[in-house]
Amino acid sequence: MLTRTLGTQGLTVSALGLGCMGMSDFYGQRDDAESAATIHHAVERGITFFDTADMYGPHTNETLVGQALAGVRHNVVIATKFGILRAPANPAVRGVCGRPDYVRSACEASLKRLGVETIDLYYQHRVDPQVPIEETVGAMAELVRMGKVRFLGLSEVSPATLRRAHAVHPISAVQSEYSLWTRDPEEGLLQTCRELGVGFVPYSPLGRGFLTGQIRRFEDFEPGDYRRNSPRFQGENFQKNLDLVARLQGMASARGCTASQLALAWVLGQGGDLAPIPGTKRRDRLDENLGALEQVLCPGELQELSGLFPPGAAAGTRYPEAMMHMVNR
Repeated sequence: MLTRTLGTQGLTVSALGLGCMGMSDFYGQRDDAESAATIHHAVERGITFFDTADMYGPHTNETLVGQALAGVRHNVVIATKFGILRAPANPAVRGVCGRPDYVRSACEASLKRLGVETIDLYYQHRVDPQVPIEETVGAMAELVRMGKVRFLGLSEVSPATLRRAHAVHPISAVQSEYSLWTRDPEEGLLQTCRELGVGFVPYSPLGRGFLTGQIRRFEDFEPGDYRRNSPRFQGENFQKNLDLVARLQGMASARGCTASQLALAWVLGQGGDLAPIPGTKRRDRLDENLGALEQVLCPGELQELSGLFPPGAAAGTRYPEAMMHMVNR
């Protein structure tokens, strides 16, 4: 397995990680047995980078990941996140919190659910506009000094916020949605990460599964699937985005790979300081995703793919309006 280093503090991870969110939430029914088997299979295939968060479930995903990785704890990097509030009794309601006291209590709870003594990479999931980033990161830095966290990260932040946070304590990784059809990070965030020496972790590099080409109709989403409420999968947007995917599938077919592999190869080709975390809860999809590592694209091919999906080409925003206010802060 190829490895990549995130940040200047020495955090080394597999070039392709595994996003575990969908194993417990948002994307249809759960199958904990298959999800655990997928995590074990990922370890066998050389993946060392596993991503979860306290709000996935809520809370249950950390337990699943921690139990599945218990036997190989010292050989893997576990990343988790705090900051989005969801009550188990009413998980549809969202809030954010970056208060220092909450940072500390959230960390203790995650440590317990994961069954570990130290979290390898601890992200603030969303910025709390009511709390200065310096205060939140200051509390996170204290966790590092206490040995409860090894490296710090931020998710969905603006370049300005990243600069302020990095001045308090080195940030090793920024996580944001990034794929052929979500190019927001190219508007200054990637450049700022590179200027500061911060690694970048693209989540949803397969466009929440849409870039796989496996989703053909709105009805392919199970009842309760989060994507039923996403603007990109609504009305006319669905067909417009399906037309984009058809172009990707055509290129993939000509190359002898799948659309998923080509889409991931494009993300991997954006720089050696990126470590994408495509999510899946199935072993066969995991193997397919790993095939992207064999698809090394030349500059011309990268440019051609970028041209197929120019910034802004995807129809619809990536989140509903209320949630869009929580990103790029």
